[in-house]
Amino acid sequence: MTAQLDSFYPTRVAFGTLDEIHRAAAGALSADVFDFVEGGAGKEITLRENRTAFDRWRILPEPMSGVGTPSTRTELLGLSLETPILTAPFGGDALYHPDGHLAVARAAQARGALSIAPEAGSYSYQQVRAAAPGAARIAQIHPFAHAALVAQRVTRLGFEALCVTVDCPVGGFRTRNMGNRFDPDQRHFAGNLTGEDGAPGVAEVFGQLLKRGGVVWDWAELATAASQFELPWIAKGILTPAAAERALDIGASALVVSNHGGRQVDPAPASLDMLPAIRAAAGPRVPILLDSGIRTGSDIYLALALGADAVIIGRAAIYGLAAAGQPGVDRVLELLTEELRTLMILSGAATIADIDRDRILRAAA
Repeated sequence: MTAQLDSFYPTRVAFGTLDEIHRAAAGALSADVFDFVEGGAGKEITLRENRTAFDRWRILPEPMSGVGTPSTRTELLGLSLETPILTAPFGGDALYHPDGHLAVARAAQARGALSIAPEAGSYSYQQVRAAAPGAARIAQIHPFAHAALVAQRVTRLGFEALCVTVDCPVGGFRTRNMGNRFDPDQRHFAGNLTGEDGAPGVAEVFGQLLKRGGVVWDWAELATAASQFELPWIAKGILTPAAAERALDIGASALVVSNHGGRQVDPAPASLDMLPAIRAAAGPRVPILLDSGIRTGSDIYLALALGADAVIIGRAAIYGLAAAGQPGVDRVLELLTEELRTLMILSGAATIADIDRDRILRAAA
């Protein structure tokens, strides 16, 4: 028996749509902080391409499919998810809301999603994991000199996988931030960058990222560090088949197809455009996540159809956080998942595994 309807559309929720959440975030943040979230590198061609890439595809309806209660459950590296969404390890989270990643991880846990704890966040790995141990199960690290020590620390804290951000040896040439003379309090990024217990200080890390000219690792150096990891690790920031093959060759267990949300190389290809070739290079069994540009449930559907096993949301999570803290992030996850479920019913996909290339069509040029 179908549940009875008491109102046609949600009338007693703070946010009816993701666009409302985006507007609320813009109103809650100062102009320079909002630009820090919204902006990309260079002329922001990559930033725009990440969104327009989704417009090049169509979802094929399947009438009379018999699918009424699709399952959005899936699995990643042995970790169960109720929805194929992870929240990104964005830094400086207290810039957007005082609770930062504590709120993000709690919302993810409530919705059965996973949350990647950032290295350059406002709170420590330990604090984020304690806030939501069911969601904060993956820890981000950077391939800098301290990587092996950080990996040991997060292993002791109970994390179950590492996310190594391989596409950010320096920060991209982010002209919007430069024009704003954006200069946030570095303490917002110092939850783990304390200068103690083998960790570098926050000023040292941002010297590497923004001053340039520091030591930049290659694949061989990452392989040496990764040989000491006790946990499976995910290579985040893969945008070519060659990079995918190199990461897998040195032991990566999963890949994140990502151009860092358009914040590094500009112009670069859209993440979605590169996903099929990377899936082909990696083979069918390697877990692949799609990051950069996800704003709707249909975006998630298209990413899954083109070869991803799950997606990572960064800006969308920040919008929810800035708009209303944990309830805002919760609502983002709810809206994304409900749109995905709706599309699964309409296209006849009973499970996440059913969403494949046969259910979508490339739009005419």
